[in-house]
Amino acid sequence: MCCKRVIASLLVLFCTIPAWSQAKLSVHWEELTGADFRDGIRQSQGTCLLPFGILEKHGPHLPLGTDLLNVRYATLHAAQQDYAVVFPEYYFGQIFEAKHEPGTVAYSTQLQLALLQETTDEMARNGCKKVIIVNGHGGNEHLLPFFAQAQLEKPRDYVVYVLGLVQPPPGGPEEKSKVPNWHAGEAETAKMMISRPDLVHLDRAATESGADQKRLNLPDNVYTGIWWYARFPNHYSGEGGLATRELGDYDMKAWISGIVNTIRAVKADQTSLKLQNEFYEKSRHPLDTPQ
Repeated sequence: MCCKRVIASLLVLFCTIPAWSQAKLSVHWEELTGADFRDGIRQSQGTCLLPFGILEKHGPHLPLGTDLLNVRYATLHAAQQDYAVVFPEYYFGQIFEAKHEPGTVAYSTQLQLALLQETTDEMARNGCKKVIIVNGHGGNEHLLPFFAQAQLEKPRDYVVYVLGLVQPPPGGPEEKSKVPNWHAGEAETAKMMISRPDLVHLDRAATESGADQKRLNLPDNVYTGIWWYARFPNHYSGEGGLATRELGDYDMKAWISGIVNTIRAVKADQTSLKLQNEFYEKSRHPLDTPQ
């Protein structure tokens, strides 16, 4: 009888707890209430994710927001496996090479850097002391490491981590394409078949060429900004029509796993901020640094 009373009391207590406090916290920054956001920051140990996409043409068969849609899909699913707060849609990156294509939104260099800095500053002001930028666009692979390096310019009370493009491990479904498969090709199309299959138009994939036009002849270690346009003027690299859901599922799971591993490593990192602060202090008095 005593046990029955205890169980009954617990049931009454549970039923009096507001439904919102029983619910699992959303990983979406924009879906949280103020109180839930505070709880989310605690639960995530101050770890927040900034999925970084872009708006650009993706061949004749994929949506302009392919990079944004794919990186958010992977990031949101990863955050649900190891809780972190995920920042809303962010597409203010480097895409000058696609300005000749309809729908491309290319912000100035100054605005890209200023907006990203203010965004991470604001994230940190709200408790995100570990900001992981998850890149989903090849054109940001130079921008984001530079941004992370620029955090050493002056003292900050948070750390920026950049997760570059994640490559799936060998052993998955073999890609059939025999041409460069870098943009809107087989692999990227396959991932879109997982994240947003309703936006994939495989019947249009062959209406434009994704072949390398080879209009530039320079040594491999010489870089020029026009290289992409010279090789892929249609802003399409590969053969999207060869994509399969099997390949997309394999690649997307690998991407999600890579993000989860990064979240866990960043949560466990107790060194970066200490070293960052040590560096800031020493950089104020360089002549005192032992030689």
